[in-house]
Order: sequence, then C-alpha cells, then structure tokens
Amino acid sequence: MVRNKSKWDLKNSVVLMRILIGWHFLFEGIVKLYNPDWTSFGYLASAQGPLKPMFLALTNDAIISTVDMLNVGALIFVGITLILGVFEKLGAFVGIGLLALYYLTHPPFPWLTQLNVEGSYWFVNKNLIELAACLVIYQFPTGNYFGLGRIFNKNKQLNKIEEL
Repeated sequence: MVRNKSKWDLKNSVVLMRILIGWHFLFEGIVKLYNPDWTSFGYLASAQGPLKPMFLALTNDAIISTVDMLNVGALIFVGITLILGVFEKLGAFVGIGLLALYYLTHPPFPWLTQLNVEGSYWFVNKNLIELAACLVIYQFPTGNYFGLGRIFNKNKQLNKIEEL
C-alpha cells in the first residue's frame, strides 16, 4: 500500500496545538490581570477532593494576593512561551503544573458534587485533556521548527562557527 505524504504533518499539528494552547493560557492570564475584581479565592474556597485542605489554606488573607499574582504570571508565561515557540519545554512544564492544580482543585470524580465547573464529567475534564496536550508539546517541542527557538538556534550555530 502506497501512502502519499501529506504536506500537513505531525510537526504542523503540534505547532498548531502549541499556539492554540498558548493563546488559551495567555488570554486567561490577561483577562485576570486586567480585571481588578478577579481573585482565585472563590475557586479555591470551593475546592473538593483529597487536597481540599491544601487549597483552603491558600485562601488565607495573608497569601491570597500572592497566589493570584503567581497564577496570573504563570498563565501569561506559559502563553507567551507556547505562542512564540521559545522556552516551550519550560512553558509546557509550567502549564502541566497549573493544569494539574486546576484539575485537583475540582476533580471530576463521580462521587463528588461538581461545583464551580463547566459541564458534568467523570474523571476526564478539559483540564486533564489540555494537560495531556501539554505533555505532547513537552515531548515534541516545535520552536526550532516554527518559532523564536529557530532564530535563537541559528544564532547558537553561528556562534559555534565563529569560535572555530
């Protein structure tokens, strides 16, 4: 059986996924940054599951503003790195961490009442799916193919040549 090689290959698909996920993170971070009323307090205070005490501790008045700032900063960092294709492995890693925390704050376990979430899920929700996509981006970084990583790589190669 002969297969025609498509012009749209795996690299292009991962680049598209990387940019779309980056946009999602960046948008969420910017919206929170410019909304003076936004805080993660409500989301954390309504946490469920086995890590509920840890998330409730983050709602303490002394640290909630730091938690909010770190959340917004991490969202924007992940968004920029994935959209631009630079330091994307680090961006994907931070994204995986954020998404794991979001997943564990309100886990979609069938025995829990679903609060503060969109839809009704059993074990798998959009946070877990996006986390898996970030794992793919981490494993197959495409910044050297399409992104600023390609420019930085060329500069590294030119520096190596000049050193010889």
